[in-house]
Amino acid sequence: MKLALGLGCDRGTPLATLQACIAEALHKAGGTLAEVRAVASIDLKADERAFLELAQQYGWQIHFYAAFELAAVPVPNPSETVRRHTGTPSVSEAAAVLVAHTDATQLIVEKHRLRGSDGRSATVSIARIPE
Repeated sequence: MKLALGLGCDRGTPLATLQACIAEALHKAGGTLAEVRAVASIDLKADERAFLELAQQYGWQIHFYAAFELAAVPVPNPSETVRRHTGTPSVSEAAAVLVAHTDATQLIVEKHRLRGSDGRSATVSIARIPE
């Protein structure tokens, strides 16, 4: 199975929270880190420290999409709160779908959220990359 991760987080979320969220989401999907082929988020997060550290640790290139690109993707869990903060109703679900070059029918984990001990949250969505 080839997997695509869509990532979102509060500004300043620690790497450990992001890693734990990814691990939980992969467990729900029955997937592994070795199956991750693509990772994406919103361009507002292009300088997010945890994302940069994650990319370096796993050798991933993270694709960053503009809010208008993400907003054009139909997703199962749009959020007005996310729209107010980012300009798009979905970051993680839409990013996973876009980077997997598929549609929302291939989302195998929708908007998995983990709140870290410091109160900051990470969100991971996983899409299956069509063969």
